[in-house]
Amino acid sequence: MIRKHNRRAAKAAFAVALGVALILGVFAAAATAGEERSQATPIIIGTKNFPEQYILGQLYKQALEAKGFKVAGYKENIAGTELAWPALRSGKITMYPEYTGTALSVTFGRKTTPPTDLATYNLIKRLYGARGFSLGRQTPFQDKDVIAVTRATAAEHGLVSISDLKKVPDLTLAGFPEWDTRWIPTIRKLYGVTNIDFKPLAGISAYELLDRGQVLAADVFTTDPPLGTNKYRQLKDPKNMFGFQHVAPVYNKKLAAELGPRFTATLNAVSAKLTTKAMIAMNTAVIVNKKSAKSVAAAFLKANGLA
Repeated sequence: MIRKHNRRAAKAAFAVALGVALILGVFAAAATAGEERSQATPIIIGTKNFPEQYILGQLYKQALEAKGFKVAGYKENIAGTELAWPALRSGKITMYPEYTGTALSVTFGRKTTPPTDLATYNLIKRLYGARGFSLGRQTPFQDKDVIAVTRATAAEHGLVSISDLKKVPDLTLAGFPEWDTRWIPTIRKLYGVTNIDFKPLAGISAYELLDRGQVLAADVFTTDPPLGTNKYRQLKDPKNMFGFQHVAPVYNKKLAAELGPRFTATLNAVSAKLTTKAMIAMNTAVIVNKKSAKSVAAAFLKANGLA
């Protein structure tokens, strides 16, 4: 309101007298000081420690800069949520992109997942809000566990969902070692798939094992570059065993209040464009084609009118 008043008054001052203009100069200085105070909380963006996060960090960073916001710091590769969340609380960073299911289980220690992705989002938004943080819009894409098989295996056994794995004789399933105690018991309980010969991953890609026929199914992630090809089928998880893992930027409430609705709108505009197809394409460009996250993000923002 002060800035609008000064612009109108300054025009009148030129028409009236130099003395009035000088007085208005004092008000203008006060307005400038107020503007500086309004940006007391710096924008310091952090990311976790893998390529998808580097891309997300660059997307939000560059979009904000394109709208004229000053990003005072960019801290890439802050390990996982276990370190990123304390960094946010301490002010070492003031925002970072987080996965909704990870926030629920790791940040807030919840053992159960709400029945829908929206309910999950609303719950963690309330939990963050009670601690002084805001949560931006969640992305259309999710990066979560999914069981994949080759198209040939799916066609041979008629596989559509996880429960269909009961049809597969001598079922071999690969996953990270913790799968043996975390998810194998859950698959048996929820889907009745008991005929599992579990193969822990050790220095080899799950996709390589699938391609070689060394396993018939494997745990992968929904934004992995190989899933951008037509070689694999992702099995449906109708009981939401793996929960929901959309991404949403979490940021300091003071930051949002100081910078106003344009700050939040800028972040939300980026999130709205991040489909699974888009994320797989960007992950492929960085992981497979060895392009920088910075250049990939810049190209995406430009193509979508966000920079």
